[in-house]
Formats: sequence, structure tokens, C-alpha cells
Amino acid sequence: MKKYIKEIFAQPSLTEEIIVEGWVRSKRESAQVVFVMLNDGSCLKNLQIVLSLENTDENIIKRIATGACIAAKGTLVASQGKEQAFEMQANTIDILGEADAEKYPLQPKAHSMEYLRDIAHLRSRTQTFGAIFRIRHSLGFAVHQFFHQEGFFYWHSPIITASDAEGAGEMFRVSTLPAENPPMNEEKKVNFKEDFFGREAHLTVSGQLEAELGALGLGKVYTFGPTFRAENSNTTRHLAEFWMIEPEMAFFDIKDNMDLAEKFLKYVIQFALDNNAEDLAFLNERFEKENKAKKKEEQAEMNLLEKLNFVVAQEFERISYTEAIDILLNSNYHKKKKFNFEVKWGIDLQSEHERYLVEKHFKKPVIISDYPKEIKAFYMKQNEDGKTVRAMDILFPGIGEVVGGSQREENYEKLKERTDAMGITEQLWWYLETRQFGTAYHSGFGAGFERLVLFVTGMGNIRDVIPFPRTPKNAEF
Repeated sequence: MKKYIKEIFAQPSLTEEIIVEGWVRSKRESAQVVFVMLNDGSCLKNLQIVLSLENTDENIIKRIATGACIAAKGTLVASQGKEQAFEMQANTIDILGEADAEKYPLQPKAHSMEYLRDIAHLRSRTQTFGAIFRIRHSLGFAVHQFFHQEGFFYWHSPIITASDAEGAGEMFRVSTLPAENPPMNEEKKVNFKEDFFGREAHLTVSGQLEAELGALGLGKVYTFGPTFRAENSNTTRHLAEFWMIEPEMAFFDIKDNMDLAEKFLKYVIQFALDNNAEDLAFLNERFEKENKAKKKEEQAEMNLLEKLNFVVAQEFERISYTEAIDILLNSNYHKKKKFNFEVKWGIDLQSEHERYLVEKHFKKPVIISDYPKEIKAFYMKQNEDGKTVRAMDILFPGIGEVVGGSQREENYEKLKERTDAMGITEQLWWYLETRQFGTAYHSGFGAGFERLVLFVTGMGNIRDVIPFPRTPKNAEF
């Protein structure tokens, strides 16, 4: 019977003959036997395969190299070693795919994250990335399960779009026009009327605007798909291609929105704690080693597992933007000029400000609401004071913003005033029209999936929580 290693460890049977297939992590020989550590990706653990030198073809043993793919047939026996309770006594070995041990890039030793990014086609075979990508799967599954249980409908927003939801203008163009000598119009500009869509088109930066259309007919919808930003940023927190979770809800005000976002984050984190205990324990050990190597003032107070359980158990602190500015202005950090960026009402809070509020002042996740109108997107509902909008951001320890959302502006005149000022009214006629035909108060938020995976895995660079990172000057795989 063919079995995955995860199944073997869950229910080991010392009687039946089984077949396992996987990749060789390491091989060592003694006087009479060969020990092969095999992993098939189903779990963190390796299964030790024991081969008798006397009963195994010498050529087969030579071909069992680190990185090779093999199939082993045999029975489980109690192990004489201390590292494992049982091992497989192999009767036959088949080489499914050979590997040159000397050239194989993943030798049984520690490799840097930078090196592993250069071999992203192989890094899923390592313990670290195996754990990360299994957790990523669990979090993705939990996203769909949460919204399904909450009565949402999965809404597929377009990846190719003619609108810019954020108004940032940093978008990737999608075109079939020739790169050299494209058709020009009378104004000597590229004539996009001759392009595939008959107009200029881009990869989407957000599915939000289209999700709002769904919510204003189905009540509660969510998108979960790839989004793109052509931002020339090489930080540890930015990618050019990333996945966004964007629910939109009719008849939800800003408080309902905050309640749902908090419930959502706790649900998916708890799901990983419940279903990825082994992988998280491994990453927790890695986190603790890296934490000890840091300067004392830079060390995290909690390890990875403590942090995750703490977030799930805590009620998120809720404050207004104005209250946040007051806290920062009255802080010893500000008085001692430890902040690199200025603190005053009207600024867009920087990462150092957000992390101070979360890690130093409240020491728990924080939801900040009612931001200045001028630093937020056009679609956010304006408050009665005329200065602020019903926006909300959720800030996590060690990472800063993990969710951003708002109550959306349902008033046609106020929304049109904002789109007129930005010169996008004609482009977004369909969006404005929803405010003319049965408008309703509604809210939504966006959660960067990779930032969520980054937080749960404790990794330090967002390029290490997505299989193939897309960053400036990097689209190799």
C-alpha cells in the first residue's frame, strides 16, 4: 500500500508492507547498512529508510544521492536509534529521478535566505520553506472557510482593469501593441484605441471597487486573488505581485467592519495554530535562535507561538487617529526625539509610529480609525467634521498594518466631488451609478495575504512567504 509520510507518522503500522516515495534529504553508511532520510513534502518529519548493504545492489546505493527521488518498499520496525521511534526496513528501492550529489544546490547544511531565493525552484524541498508553504495553504483554506461560514459569496474580480482603485498610478500596463513603433494618434501619443481592449488597460491593484458592485446586489462578497503594484520598492514588506483578501458588505458601518476584521484575523491565526502545530513549532525554534542573535534592545519579548496565541486571546485596542497622534506626541520617544519621522496631526503614520503604538504603548493589536480625509482614498465615507473619513487600519506587533478598510461613501454628491477633483469621474461612471440606483451604506477592508503569512510564520522578509516573489528586476521563475 502506498502511503504519505504524514499518514505513516499519524498511524504507524508495524505489520503491513508499504511503499513510500519522496526526495532524499541525506544518506549515511555504516559497516552493514545505509540510512536514508526521506521526505515527501506532506509533513516536516523525515522517514528513515534502512537498507542492508548485503541485500541491496551496489549500483542502487551509489545512485541514492541527496536530492534524488526514490520509491522504497518495506515494513516499519522499531528503531534502535534515539532520533525516531520507528524506521522503514526497505526490501526494494526504485530510483525515480537521479540527482548529481555534487551539483545539487541543497546540501544537508544551513543555507541563507538570500541563497534560497536564487533557487526558488528548489527551496520548497527545505524544512523551512516546506513549513512556510504548508502554513500558507492552511491560511488560504481558512480564509475561504471563514467567509463561507459568515454567509459571504466568493466574488471573482477582474485581474485586467481600466481603473485605478487606489489612485496611485503605479500600475503594470497590459497591451498587445508592438513595443517598437506602436500606433500613434493625432496628438502623437500611443493610440490605445487600436489595442486589444480598445483602451489603455492595466493589471489590477485591488478588486475592491468591483467587489462593492457585488455587495450592492448580493449583500456580502469577498475577493481573494492576485494584485499588482509597479512600485519600485525593495523593502522587506513589499512585492510587485501579491494576494489580497477584500470583503465588501452592504449594511455594515465602520464598527461592523472592525468587528468582522478582528474576528477574521483571529479565526485564520487560530486555524493555523490548530492545524500546523508541528510546522509552527519548527519555525518557533528558528524565531528564537534569530531573536537571541539580535541586540538586546531589538529582541522580541515573546516568541512566535506566544505572539500568535496572545493576538488570538486579546481584544484589539480601538482608538481614533487623533488619539493616536496625541499618544505619540506625549510619548518619551517623541520627547527624546527617537522618531525619525515628524509627528503631527495630518501626517500619514509611518511604520515606526504604528509599531510604537502596538509594541510599546498598548502592547496588543490596535485598530486606528477616523483618519484625515486628505491622506485617504476618495471612496471613504466622510465624517460630519469635514476633516476625517471613516477609515480603519489594524496594526500588528512586528509588522505594522495588516488590514486597511473603511466605510464607503454612499452619498453620490460627496463621492462625485472627490472623483471630479481627481479627474476620474468619467472613468468610474459605473461606480458612481451604484450611488444613484438604490444606494446603501456599506463597508469593506483589504488584508494583504503575504503580510498575514509573514506574521504567522515569523519570517523577516515578505519574499520568503510567497513561492515565486516578484520584485524590481526580479521575475526569474
